[in-house]
Amino acid sequence: MEPQLLHTVADGVATVVIHHPVKRNAMTAGMWRALPPLLGRLAADPAVRALVLTGEGGTFCAGADISSLRESPDEPQGLAVLAEEALAAFPKPTLAAIRGYCVGGGSQLAAACDLRFAEEGALFGVTPAKLGIVYPASSTRRLVALAGPGTAKYLLFSGELIDAERALRTGLVDEVLPPGELGKRVAEFTRILVSRSRLTQAAAKEFANGRTDRDAYWAEQARAGGDTAEGVAAFLERREPRFTWNG
Repeated sequence: MEPQLLHTVADGVATVVIHHPVKRNAMTAGMWRALPPLLGRLAADPAVRALVLTGEGGTFCAGADISSLRESPDEPQGLAVLAEEALAAFPKPTLAAIRGYCVGGGSQLAAACDLRFAEEGALFGVTPAKLGIVYPASSTRRLVALAGPGTAKYLLFSGELIDAERALRTGLVDEVLPPGELGKRVAEFTRILVSRSRLTQAAAKEFANGRTDRDAYWAEQARAGGDTAEGVAAFLERREPRFTWNG
């Protein structure tokens, strides 16, 4: 099978699979180009409530396909930034499910997700110093915001890999699961996400990402949307809420 991005939608969750197993799911230029329009279609699909990004088999993504950098690194790096920004801008909750290597461009994609769950044994690295490449400013800022300047500098200066336990301590990942448990935990957690208020999630994502000009908009959505009344009623009646806001 050619290198590609596969996707499915089931029970409110879109799953995007990086599929290039012969090169540890390295991203080709074509795959970088394909990600933003795919995300656009999934964002517009009312059946999609959350998105999971993962890799085929036992590897998340080993970065960019190095053969694509031979002529010039500028085009694939620019494509990677566009894909990363499209993922960061996805309006619904996103979760990276990580096994094995999460390196270079793979780390860019994982960092652009809202949450990262990893399996024990996963390895993380940001490796431009091994290739003499300037890591993009936007990607560097995102890494610093996520893991702190100390960890970001360690990764960027050295290009060394860190294990899942260290990634958890630094905030690079949110949960680490025993071997064989990642899929079960991701399915369980995405069911929780799908059951919660889209209104709360959408507003929280904007606020957490630093947007400061929509407070009045979200206050009005809360007043008019009905989710708050439904949530309170469900709590008092000891039942599961049936949220309806769909922005």
